[in-house]
Amino acid sequence: MIYTIVALLVVGIVLLIISFFSQDKFKQIENQIEQLSLSTLQDSYQTKKKLKVLEEELLPNQIDFGDFKKKSSPIFDRVESMYEEGYSIAQISQATQLSEYDVEMLINQLSN
Repeated sequence: MIYTIVALLVVGIVLLIISFFSQDKFKQIENQIEQLSLSTLQDSYQTKKKLKVLEEELLPNQIDFGDFKKKSSPIFDRVESMYEEGYSIAQISQATQLSEYDVEMLINQLSN
């Protein structure tokens, strides 16, 4: 009986010592998840940065509608005539391939 208790005590102490020297699997998994999270955040940041650069290159700058009125461009004349004929802003936008905001700005220039 005493041999059994001593044997169990020795086995318990040996297992306790081994547990201090063995690598922690949860720590490794935690580090891997942290690295994955950081790399995902970096990729997201780089993608947003590239998207912002592309938007700046592709989107036109503010349109100076004063130039349309002074030069009396064909697009300005067409918007003006369609507006006077009673077309809606959406219809004018579709016909001239301008955004509704641009059409509204041109119409506002007409009233000034």
